Amino acid sequence: MYSVLFLCGGVAGVTTVLFGFGGGFVVVPLMYTLLISVHDSDSAAGLAAMHIAVATSTALMIFAASLSTWRHHRLRTVQWHLVRPLVGYIAIGAVLGAAAAVSLNGDWVRWVFIGYLGLTIADAILRPGFLHQASGDVRPMGRLLTAMTGTFIGTIAALLGVGGSVMTVPLMRRRGANMTAATAMASPLSLPMAVSGTVTYVLLSASNTALGAWHAGYVDLRALLTLAVGSWLGIRLASLWIGRIPDRIHAGGYLVLLMVVLAVMVVIH
Repeated sequence: MYSVLFLCGGVAGVTTVLFGFGGGFVVVPLMYTLLISVHDSDSAAGLAAMHIAVATSTALMIFAASLSTWRHHRLRTVQWHLVRPLVGYIAIGAVLGAAAAVSLNGDWVRWVFIGYLGLTIADAILRPGFLHQASGDVRPMGRLLTAMTGTFIGTIAALLGVGGSVMTVPLMRRRGANMTAATAMASPLSLPMAVSGTVTYVLLSASNTALGAWHAGYVDLRALLTLAVGSWLGIRLASLWIGRIPDRIHAGGYLVLLMVVLAVMVVIH
């Protein structure tokens, strides 16, 4: 199990740097699949499989998003004046989303995950603005729109354990960003969600001792450590490609990866 987690941590690291996501969209389906295949469906871990996957994924994002942000910052691809106004609102939304996830049945969380992913893919394909070649000059948002957008992103991201990239990348694309700029901003925007969401998951599920000593609430600490090491190696490898992928291919690859994750989540049960 842990060798698979290590390899998939590497994949998560690569996709975090190049596409702005990787924690949730790689780790959540993977961990959910592994947990339900290793544990009995009536065991504590089997019953809480989706919650463990989402919480552990959210905790991994603290590490992966921090390292990815540093790599992008060194290459001057992060537009900080657009990132800073959203950070606080995303953190507030993350607390709301994590609290909602703990109170929901795991199957509900899984189907919300699938539904949101399907809508995101359809929107990117059917509505103009995502696949076209963008200039890289991003149009800023007003204060009210920033507050509403940031809170919504934080809530949905923490609820599903996927970071904010599935919303921030399409959002920045439609406001004029090229894929390098959009994915660079996704990492620092995932950090407040990851920190607030993880703390909320741990505090609200701390009384659940049935999962064993290697758990902080729903966060599987051994799995988290294994994923983090793999993610570190993947981020180092993928950093060599920052800014070198043609914009249209970069955008198309983003959608293809989302479709693969959607197919996995629909098939597993």
